[in-house]
Amino acid sequence: MLQDLLDAFGAVLIEGPKWCGKTTTAEQAAKSAIRMQDTDMREEYLATAMYKPSLLLRGDTPRLIDEWQDAPVLWDAVRTMVDKRGEPGQFILTGSNAVKKSQIHHSGNGRIARMSMLPMSLWESRESTGNVSLLQLFNNPDYDIDGLQSKMSIEDLIFAACRGGWPGTLKARSERAKLLIARNYVRTVCREDISRIDGKRRNEKLTTMILRSYARNISSLAKKTTMLADVVSSGEVDCSIDTFNDYVNALERLFVIQDIDAWCPAIRSKTVIRSSPKRGFCDPSIAVALLGLTPEALTTQLKTFGFIFEQMCVRDLKAYTQGLYSHVSYYHDRYGLEADFVLHLEDGRYALIECKLGSNEIEDGAGHLLELKKLIREHNVKEKQMPIREPDLLIILTGGRMAYTRPDGVKIIPLGCLKD
Repeated sequence: MLQDLLDAFGAVLIEGPKWCGKTTTAEQAAKSAIRMQDTDMREEYLATAMYKPSLLLRGDTPRLIDEWQDAPVLWDAVRTMVDKRGEPGQFILTGSNAVKKSQIHHSGNGRIARMSMLPMSLWESRESTGNVSLLQLFNNPDYDIDGLQSKMSIEDLIFAACRGGWPGTLKARSERAKLLIARNYVRTVCREDISRIDGKRRNEKLTTMILRSYARNISSLAKKTTMLADVVSSGEVDCSIDTFNDYVNALERLFVIQDIDAWCPAIRSKTVIRSSPKRGFCDPSIAVALLGLTPEALTTQLKTFGFIFEQMCVRDLKAYTQGLYSHVSYYHDRYGLEADFVLHLEDGRYALIECKLGSNEIEDGAGHLLELKKLIREHNVKEKQMPIREPDLLIILTGGRMAYTRPDGVKIIPLGCLKD
């Protein structure tokens, strides 16, 4: 994706949470680099950016500007230089937090392309067998998945969720050490990043409690007022709704919190379909770290792990369809009909997806997907002038071992089988 974007645009911005591999990815394509957080040169770089930022753009291209948001003026400098040179592939920018629109003068549209990164999927960490291609499922109606198997047991999935998809775990020297990466990530966010993002001093303890409330409500439609009540109920901190929103906004700009929006097709009354965001993080390990859980504890708390498993599913779905410019939503109405995720491709195709950890839940999940498809079909019969596209795929992602297609067309796919 990075190379394709460099071939088309003057610059590419890679953004995503810290420690997910943005700089390492960029270095594979860059011919020169400047790192704004280099402690030996930081002050000099910032002074240069203030008086003549174009000096920092000199070097072989593509030139990497790592953590560019430390000097937001570089955005407009890059845009100007791209216009001046008139060639693609000039710059790669990386950033771990979103800059406010007021800090830059031009959107960069047509000059600077954006590319999002996430922590590693199970395919990228070489745990998924990759036997089942998500792209093939969409493109080939005759694609046969029957009998394809995952190597991952429930215990393996639990450990993978606790460890997370952080590239730093690849270098850790023990299984115990791998579990420390996410815990340290959470501490750093609460202690430093939450205040560093915009220079506004925020309370470490309040940040931790807000994130912990998010973790307790992971994969749910909990309202912010509910989570705020959870935060202040301990009596340890005081927090207004405005303060709560400010902290959540900062955590979203750090790409830590990544909620899922609702899909609201016109198959029910608007008052019936729930529209609150589904609460989530960029990686399941964040929830595990905040709740103080361990792989051993989760093996006896499979109901809790079911919510965390859902987070691992959405992370991987996003990763596998990144090149298709996809987006993910969910469906849930007041009658209990739901689809954990709706995976939308840019061309309008979409899949209804349920996440079910155990085989005993598959029948229930398939029933939801088929009922939702039926509702869409009935709507199209009544509203012929405004039909809704029927789902292209009905999928249940499981923690099991065997992939197969049911007689009703629902595809049962272990997460440990999936790839792009």
